[in-house]
Amino acid sequence: MDIAIVKANGVAEEALFRTLERRSGEINEKVEATVKGILAQVKARGDEAVKEYTLQFDGCAPENPCMVRDELAAYTERCDRELFAALKKACENIRDFHERQRRQAFVTTKENGVIMGQTIRGLDRVGIYVPGGTAAYVSSVLMNAIPAKIAGVGEIVMITPPGKANADVLAGAYLAGVDRVFLAGGAQAVAALAYGTQRIPKVDKIVGPGNIYVATAKKQLFGVVDIDMIAGPSEILILADERANPSYLAADMMSQAEHDPLSSSILLTTSEAVAEQTKAELERQVKMLEREDIIRQSLRDFGAVIICQSVEQMIGFANRLAAEHVEIMLQNPMEYIGAIRNAGSIFVGAYSPEPLGDYYAGPNHVLPTGGTARFFSPLGVDSFVKKSSFIYYTEDALKQAGADVIAMAEAEGLTAHANSIKVRL
Repeated sequence: MDIAIVKANGVAEEALFRTLERRSGEINEKVEATVKGILAQVKARGDEAVKEYTLQFDGCAPENPCMVRDELAAYTERCDRELFAALKKACENIRDFHERQRRQAFVTTKENGVIMGQTIRGLDRVGIYVPGGTAAYVSSVLMNAIPAKIAGVGEIVMITPPGKANADVLAGAYLAGVDRVFLAGGAQAVAALAYGTQRIPKVDKIVGPGNIYVATAKKQLFGVVDIDMIAGPSEILILADERANPSYLAADMMSQAEHDPLSSSILLTTSEAVAEQTKAELERQVKMLEREDIIRQSLRDFGAVIICQSVEQMIGFANRLAAEHVEIMLQNPMEYIGAIRNAGSIFVGAYSPEPLGDYYAGPNHVLPTGGTARFFSPLGVDSFVKKSSFIYYTEDALKQAGADVIAMAEAEGLTAHANSIKVRL
């Protein structure tokens, strides 16, 4: 297995970290220009442009691209029974976790009659992008739609590339509460959601993963519409000591490497023996996997095993990299949760592998990448609500506060602000 094993010495690991940081910040100017043109055409010509691009990129464009809930329900019977049972259990886990994220509106009153508070409302309409291609990302449907439903979103619209409808994805859409599905994909479908067309309704927010064209469209449309985040290639960072099982470590590294040649899988360990044994396990296990070529390229270009001097050094590296997924494979792993300040999601102990979070456990799998876990959070119920504050003052309360407000307004040179108070006194 062509994966680097380096000893942390202040030089070798720094070169790797710089490579990862450059990877997350790269901009493809050609893609940016292509997407800009697509967005302009959809904004100007609506459904006509969406159909043209869909025919160009997907090879087909349905005359009636919309599916409603009654049509989605039929796919629950076509879904594999074992998978359907698993999806229902996953829905229960995801709902249970996200129900606990609900926030309550509040009202506070003061003795002088002042009333203030905050309202919380679900967004009116949200769009979910679900990729097509060779894989069926039914888990993405659940992770995006269920929190939106709990938040009270008025309508959930899903877009996915046309072609042979995937029964699993459409059954998942029904289970998760999707209201309508439109068979359109790519940057053109994202633009249709942002601007609205005769067929595809304008939404308030667009969420969900996609290829570089979809991600670039979301980035360019931010401000026209809200988005979840600019998602980059997948990442896993594992902290392991001498007691960690190398076969588990190798399997978990490859679970992310198979996503994309740009995916990053990093193992931090205090044990040279574990480092070498994990490399051997990577070579043994990769031969049994379907995406061997992708895994090998990912591990060669953006994977590494770093031998650290201490657990404290590993934690320092983890907080600097702020990875999407962090696994703690240390003795007494629960003790270290509080030390990991920057991570999308933390997986604790040998029997909590990252795929549990991707599919089933309950926490959301839409996570910040590329070091943005330093300031971004996972997708959740808060992602689909808006908050408004309200203020009520009595005449006496305004008289008490008026001089202070006037002084602040006049200090900023905003005399009309001050006048708004003065005319009431």
